[in-house]
Amino acid sequence: MTLEQDQIYGITAMLLFCLGLHGVVTRPDALRKIIALNIMGTGVFLFLVSIAKRNAGEFADPVPHAMVLTGIVVAVSASAFGLGLARRLGSPDVEEKDDPPS
Repeated sequence: MTLEQDQIYGITAMLLFCLGLHGVVTRPDALRKIIALNIMGTGVFLFLVSIAKRNAGEFADPVPHAMVLTGIVVAVSASAFGLGLARRLGSPDVEEKDDPPS
C-alpha cells in the first residue's frame, strides 16, 4: 500500500493537531500551552495545504494557500500577545530570571 503525497501530509497534519491538543489539555504551564497551540495551528495549516490540490492534472487551489499565509501572520501575532500577557500576569514559567547576587 503506497500513500499519495497529500495523504501523507493529511496524516501528519492530524498527528500534529492531536499532539498539540494533548499538550493543551495535559500541561499546566502557560508557556507550554502556547507552544502546544502553535503546534495545533501548524497541523491545521498543513491540512489546508494538503487539501489544496483537487485533481492530479490541475494546479493547486490558491485560496487555501492564501488562508495559510494569513493564518501564519495571525498565529505569530497571537503567540506574541499570549507570551506578553503570560509574562505580565506573572506566570512563573515565563518570567525573566534575575541575576544571581554577587
